[in-house]
Amino acid sequence: MRIALVGCGAVTQAVYVPLLSRRRDLFEVSAVCDLSRTLADAVGDRLGAARRYTAVAEMLAEGGFEAVVVLASGSHGETVRQALAAGYAVLCEKPLALTRAEVAALPEGRLMVAYMKQYDPAVRRAEEILAELGGPEVIRSVEVTVLHPSGESQLAFANLTQANDVDAGLLASLRAAEGELVSRALGEQAPEQVRNLYGVALGSICHDLSLLRRFTGSPEEISYVEMWGAAPGSIEISGPLPVRGRFSVRWHYLEDYPAYRETVAIHHDRGSLELVFPSPYLMNAPTTLTVVSGGESRTHWRDVTEAFEVQLVAFHAYVNDGKPPLTDAGGGLEDIVTAQRIAARYAVQHGLPIGGESA
Repeated sequence: MRIALVGCGAVTQAVYVPLLSRRRDLFEVSAVCDLSRTLADAVGDRLGAARRYTAVAEMLAEGGFEAVVVLASGSHGETVRQALAAGYAVLCEKPLALTRAEVAALPEGRLMVAYMKQYDPAVRRAEEILAELGGPEVIRSVEVTVLHPSGESQLAFANLTQANDVDAGLLASLRAAEGELVSRALGEQAPEQVRNLYGVALGSICHDLSLLRRFTGSPEEISYVEMWGAAPGSIEISGPLPVRGRFSVRWHYLEDYPAYRETVAIHHDRGSLELVFPSPYLMNAPTTLTVVSGGESRTHWRDVTEAFEVQLVAFHAYVNDGKPPLTDAGGGLEDIVTAQRIAARYAVQHGLPIGGESA
């Protein structure tokens, strides 16, 4: 399947380039696009893509591929809209967009939102076990802890190509446009701490929201949100699960923490399921699933199959065989709505202005 890549930054270089290089049985990268011609050339050289672009519209108009993989930073809504309107299938990295309106504006088409942790073998095994136990009805609580060091420390091994060849005026206009989208989501008067919270919720905590969707369904209510420490700092979120029990998320940005660590613990009536995720940039590093059951026995389960690779294979199956993805536009919208509820709860608790879609 011939594909085009939009965005040639850190995730593309550290994750997608090596995976696409070894899965040439499924994918041929025909074109790459980035605001930086330096990055587009670097990724194009590594993947053998002859055509390199700095404008998405030009790439879509010239075509020569069947699907678009959107890996750029920020909101992806407009790029996805253009690609779907042009008739291409789309794999879009999270978040799908920053506003509900962007999702509502998407035309019909084949769209898969990339939440690779949903495709992690340990997560799929946990889903199977939970279903055997009785599903969401048996869950007492879901407790998430994320210890998040700096991106630079997580990617120090990757030898990334850097670039400074993008016009400063263009970058400023793009940042302003993204700020306007956040204002539409939160209101013009939303203060900086609410905007920062929303950014973390859609940029990082959304992975845990996507797992809640798989295990229990999306939270319909947020009871409590708190933040402390210098931004992005620490964030605590809690609320009821849609069927039974409660959830809590504690997310900490710890710049000098030794290594990324994310724990998702599902406590049910007869035991626990605990998932411990390594840094997402470490290819084939296994997630550990610990099953605590009768007699306090503990079973550890690991699989070195790379979740990002399983996700790419699933996208190929979606486009070619019609197998539905785990997250489509509807799932991506659910996470945007939950992130807006998180921002609104924090604002209400602290007497801060909130408007836009979140109101």
